[in-house]
Amino acid sequence: MSQVNLNADYQRHMGIFPVKDNKRNTAAVGGIVSVYYGGTLIGALAAGSLADRSGRIKAVVTGSIFALIGAIMQAAAYNITTMMLGRVISGLGVGSIDAVIPVWSSEVSQHQARGAFLAIEFFMNIGGLALAYWIEFFAYQYGNNEVMAWRTPLALQIIFIFIIGIGINFFPESPRWLMKMGRETEARNVLKATREGDIEKELLGIKRVVKYELETSGANHYAAMLFPKDKYSRQLRWRVILAVWLQIMQELVGIGVITVYAVDLFQDAGFEETMSKLLAGFNNISYMFSVVFAVYTLDRYGRRSTMVWGAVAMAFTLLIAGILDKYAAAGGPNSKAYGAGVAAFIFLYTAIFGATWLTTPWLYPTEIFPLNVRAKGGAWSVVGWSIGNGLITMITPFLFQAISYGTILLLFGLNIFCIPFVILFYPETAGRTLENMDTFFEHGDHANVFKASHTIREKGIADWRWTKKLHEEEHKIIEDVEAGRRESNAKLPEEEEKDAKQDWKKRPVYTFRRKGSNAGLL
Repeated sequence: MSQVNLNADYQRHMGIFPVKDNKRNTAAVGGIVSVYYGGTLIGALAAGSLADRSGRIKAVVTGSIFALIGAIMQAAAYNITTMMLGRVISGLGVGSIDAVIPVWSSEVSQHQARGAFLAIEFFMNIGGLALAYWIEFFAYQYGNNEVMAWRTPLALQIIFIFIIGIGINFFPESPRWLMKMGRETEARNVLKATREGDIEKELLGIKRVVKYELETSGANHYAAMLFPKDKYSRQLRWRVILAVWLQIMQELVGIGVITVYAVDLFQDAGFEETMSKLLAGFNNISYMFSVVFAVYTLDRYGRRSTMVWGAVAMAFTLLIAGILDKYAAAGGPNSKAYGAGVAAFIFLYTAIFGATWLTTPWLYPTEIFPLNVRAKGGAWSVVGWSIGNGLITMITPFLFQAISYGTILLLFGLNIFCIPFVILFYPETAGRTLENMDTFFEHGDHANVFKASHTIREKGIADWRWTKKLHEEEHKIIEDVEAGRRESNAKLPEEEEKDAKQDWKKRPVYTFRRKGSNAGLL
C-alpha cells in the first residue's frame, strides 16, 4: 500500500485528499492500512480451529477464498467503506494462510531443516512483495491512467491467491495431523516421500506423542489455553505468551515502519519523490536477497543467537540512521551526503532484519506448541503479529509528522528493549524434534531459560542445555539415552492393558466420542 497511499486518484476516491498536513486524512490513511490486521487476527483464530479439525490443506484453501474476495473488493473499491471492508475480508484470508502455512511446513520438514524450509518460503514471499512494488511503481510512474495505477497492483493479488489456493492441493498433508486423525498409513507414506532413510523411529515418536496428547485434548481450545485449570494448560498459556510477544517484538523492532512507509522515510531524508520510490523499490530487492542468509544461519546457529545478534545489529544501524537523518533534515551544504547515509543504513537495517528477525518469529511458535494445539498456536502467533502491525501502522504517520527523525531513534530504543526478553525467556529449539519440545515446558518449572535448564539437569534429563542449539550427534546420544530409560520403565503388556482400562473408566462420558473420533476409532 506504500505507493497506493500516495496516488491522488486513490485519495480522492477514499475521501482523504490531501493527506499532507491534514490530521483527519492522516488518521484515515493509517486506519485503512491497519484495519487489515483486524481481519488477520480473526482469520487466524478461525483457521487454527479449522486446521485442527479438517486439516492444514483445507484451512489454506478456505483462507485463499476469503483473500480472493477481499482482493476483488479492494481493486473495485470506489469509496473508503468498500476499501476497508475489502481489506478486512482479505485480512481474514491472509490471517488464515499465515497461521497455517508455517505450521504445515514445520510438520512436513525434518527437524534439521525447519528453519531453512521456512526461510525459503519467506524468500519467495518477499520476492512477491518486491514484484508487487515494482508493478505499482511502473504503473504509477509511466502509466497514462491514474486510476489503473492503483487498481492494477491491487488486482494482481488475485493471480497469486489462485496459485496458492489451487497449488496447495498438490502438496502432502501434515503427517502429524494425519497420525492424530488415526490415518497412520497416509502419515507413513508422507514421511517416506519427504525423508531419506528409515522413518520408523520418527513415526514411533509421533505416535507416542499423539497417544499422550489425546489424553489431554480437553485443553484443545482457545479458552483453556488462556485460562488454565491444571499444569498442562498452564504450560500452554506460557507458550501462548511467548508466541504472541515474539510477534509483537518483531513489529517493535521497526520493519513495518520501514517497509510500509519507506517512501515517506526517504523523502524525510531529503530525496525527491521519484528517487524515494526508487530507493524503496531497491530496498525491497535487497530485503529479498537478505533472506537467503536465513536459509543457512537459522539451523546452523539457532533461533536465540540469530534474534539477539540481529537486534544488536539493527539497533546500531538505526542509531546511526537516526543521527544522520537529524542532520539531513536540518539542511545545509552536506544534507545530501547525510541523506545518502540515511539511505545506506536503512538498506543495511532491512537486510539484517531479513536475515534474522523475518523468519524466526514465524518459525518459533510452530516448534513450541504440542501437536494437539499446534495450529491454534500458529493462530496465536498471527494474533500477536496483527496487534503489533495494527498498532505500528496506525501510529507511524503521526510519528513522522510529530518527531520526524526521532521515529528512527525510537526504533533503536525498542530494539535494545527486546534483547533481554529473548535471552531470558525463549528456549532454543534448533536441532530438536517437535516432539522433544515438551521436555522444556513439562520439566523446566521456570520462565527463565537458565533456571529452567538447571532444573531439567537436576531431574536427570539428558537434554537440558536449552540455551544452546542441539547438534545432531548430541541428538542421537540423547535419543539413545531416552530410549533406554523408556525400556527400563516399560510395563508388561498385561499391566499396560489393565492400566488403560482403569484410565478409560475414569474418563468423563462426554469425552468418549470426541477422543475416539480424534483417534480415528469412531
